[in-house]
Amino acid sequence: MDSSRPPGVLSQRFPPETRAVPLARRFVRSALRGVAPEVVDTAELLASELVTNAVLHAGTEVEVRVWSYGGHVRVRVGDGRPDRPLVPRESRPYAGTGRGLAVVEELASSHGAHIGEGRKTAWFELWPEAPVPPASGWESVPVRGRTATVTLIDLPSIVFRAAQQHGAEMLRELLLTERVEERAGVSGPELLVANDVANVINASMTPALEEAVSGGSTVTLDIAFPLDAAPAVDTLRHVLAQGDEAAQLGSLLTLPAPPHTRSHYQWVLGQLVTQLSGGPPTAWTLLPGAPDAASVELAPWDAGDVEDSSVPTAAADDDGRIIAANAALAELLGWQTDELIGRPLTVLIPEHLRERHRAGFTALRLTGRSRLMGRSIPLPALHHDGTLVPVRLHVQSQEAVDGRRVRVGQFMPRAVAPGEDRPVSRPDPGPSVRLHTGAAAAPRAGGEKAARAWERLSLLADTTGALSSTLDLREGLRRVCQVLTRQMADWCVVDLLDEHGDAERVCVVHREPRALSVGVDLGRLPPVSENARGPLARVLNGAGPLLITDIPAPDQAESALDARQLELFELLDATSTIMAPLRAHREVLGALIVVRTGHDDPFTEQDALLVADLVKGISLSVDNARLHQHTRTAAERLQRSLLPRLPHIPSMEITARYAPSSTTAQVGGDWFDAFTLPDGGTALVIGDVSGHDLNAAVTMSQLRNMLRGIAVDCQDRPAEVLRRLDLATLTLYPHSTATCAYAVVKGPRDGPWEVHHSSAGHLPLLLTCPNGDTRYLDTASGLLIGVDSTLPRPTARDPLPARSTLLMFTDGLIERPGESLTDAMARLRRHTAALAQAPLDVFCDELILGLGAGSTDDIALLALRPTPPGP
Repeated sequence: MDSSRPPGVLSQRFPPETRAVPLARRFVRSALRGVAPEVVDTAELLASELVTNAVLHAGTEVEVRVWSYGGHVRVRVGDGRPDRPLVPRESRPYAGTGRGLAVVEELASSHGAHIGEGRKTAWFELWPEAPVPPASGWESVPVRGRTATVTLIDLPSIVFRAAQQHGAEMLRELLLTERVEERAGVSGPELLVANDVANVINASMTPALEEAVSGGSTVTLDIAFPLDAAPAVDTLRHVLAQGDEAAQLGSLLTLPAPPHTRSHYQWVLGQLVTQLSGGPPTAWTLLPGAPDAASVELAPWDAGDVEDSSVPTAAADDDGRIIAANAALAELLGWQTDELIGRPLTVLIPEHLRERHRAGFTALRLTGRSRLMGRSIPLPALHHDGTLVPVRLHVQSQEAVDGRRVRVGQFMPRAVAPGEDRPVSRPDPGPSVRLHTGAAAAPRAGGEKAARAWERLSLLADTTGALSSTLDLREGLRRVCQVLTRQMADWCVVDLLDEHGDAERVCVVHREPRALSVGVDLGRLPPVSENARGPLARVLNGAGPLLITDIPAPDQAESALDARQLELFELLDATSTIMAPLRAHREVLGALIVVRTGHDDPFTEQDALLVADLVKGISLSVDNARLHQHTRTAAERLQRSLLPRLPHIPSMEITARYAPSSTTAQVGGDWFDAFTLPDGGTALVIGDVSGHDLNAAVTMSQLRNMLRGIAVDCQDRPAEVLRRLDLATLTLYPHSTATCAYAVVKGPRDGPWEVHHSSAGHLPLLLTCPNGDTRYLDTASGLLIGVDSTLPRPTARDPLPARSTLLMFTDGLIERPGESLTDAMARLRRHTAALAQAPLDVFCDELILGLGAGSTDDIALLALRPTPPGP
């Protein structure tokens, strides 16, 4: 569009103040008298958007020119800051700012920007009976003046865009807030400087992100940035920090930034200041101590990831409504998948935990912080039929590409703890671990050989990262195939062999998912014959990698197995393939198959060498994942076998919980027991064998069985039972030590009751009365089991009031690094006092949820409550 002034143009200048926007709207409407009303409305709207941008981002006097002829309307909005170019942003439906240029782009017949000497002008035209608006006419103009190159290494683009959006919303509200210094602690001049440099950052980052080459969740950017901008960036950092503090206090409408978003944007600003001052770059992935970093996937959330996962999973929006769920979750909790969509997440949570869930969800929205986010929490889920299903809930927060924040929860089945409702029998999938690294941008210089080497290393890193990003083997292999279809193949297949040598197709991924709509089946494959000569059978027997550029027709197959593969090749239009065995420790685990169609050049020998390198790392990861699953399954079976059945005793409620450590093989040395003695007393036991492995678990089971025999045989004072257990341990297991508390509850059915107890180095019993009074029963403490059986052990007797709660527990419930035991035990007393009148199962669940969420050790609880029969 030319810059000359046509005849009949009307022009007016406006001050760089917010009142310029309504003044400009009235000017445009008055200048277009006689034009069709709908055109005037559109022109008024678009002009106000461009004037708003000029006021906010240029801060200079704004000139608006308007003219019309033959139904055509032209509007120009100019400012005096050519060094601050327009910054078009991708349209995100949930964005609070940055929509002005998108609105112009959507509604104008033609639009663009012109930068001249000392001026910048944005313009648009409206035509009668206009055609479809053209593609964006905004051009990214480089920052002017002296610049320096700043390198941002391993920048997670999805997190940066979320941080950029939040920062823009925060600055916009601060600019429009009255008494901003009083409410947010920033001055007007500071705010103007911060807003100005934020625009510079956006102008520098937008083209760099558009040009970046990414093979994973992170990119590396080289951006040109004004050399003298470091002080202004420091001001922006201060303004955003102050604004976030005000938001946390509820002084602003903008919600506080989540910790990962806040820390990420502070890292970006810190890198700008450091590198502009001559310092070296530091990668985001090497940043120590980023808050809640483990709770956020760096890759954008995708509903398909939930639906395809074999881990029982649901995703909820900011209102707590389920927006995605998979078949594994529906099967685990007795729902149909379609029935869950749109329901509140609380339909999966027991009634006694719902209020805590709502409070936690609200706190997460308002503060961005959660004690449970990113951790594996043992608690019951609610089955559709009303029963409780023991699970470990692992919640992560992820950014959706449309700007929403999504909470993704995995409900991983765990072993039945006595006192809990029966679980629904389901497979036990492994927990998910977030993807920590991604591929950086490819080098911008160098020969073809260097470029090939870079692509090779990048692909190796991306496939390794994809498979290590989850302990769910099938999900990891699907992610590997996604990487390969993005970078070297049109589609990809993985077949695995089980322990009997039978083959199963576990994933098929196509660059175009719609291509897999029909005829592509997963599951069991025809048998693999050792004498078969077909390519797939050969690969599953260890041959290869095989490069095939002339794929035969299905009728040329030499076995049912190869016929199945050739039919898939024909269905998906394969023209060349590389089939490679997944081999670890001389054992073939399966096959990786990458395929190209006629749209791409066929694979070459160089590609086959690359695939040979890839399958080495993939095979090792598959082998490790299977070993992990085997260990996990064995530990789970052992754990189930060691959990005792609690006795049913009239006038006594007994409940227990066992929450294995989420950082180990999920079995250890903590134990509890309860049984009825021949004389009618109720024996209660809790203990902890030193160590945390399968050996500790085996020793624990032996000590538990010895104690049972001793207690039933002698029916003596608890101190004498522990003395005999100590002697037996020193004789049979001389290198083992353990803590143990043993108690016997005695009394008639209607009460009163007494508890006789003794402790061998274990934490004391805690008595909580119905009125909330609490006290530790700590007058009968002695040495650990396995130290010296000759020393005397005391026995204590204490009254046990009706409806009071006697709690025995292991140290995993209360001990935390850096905290004294006195403080930890006082905290437990406060919790039990608040739960004094809660049902006993609620009492135990709340203790696990409230105190055990951050524990890295096993937790065992045993609670007894005498309940005399009513009148």
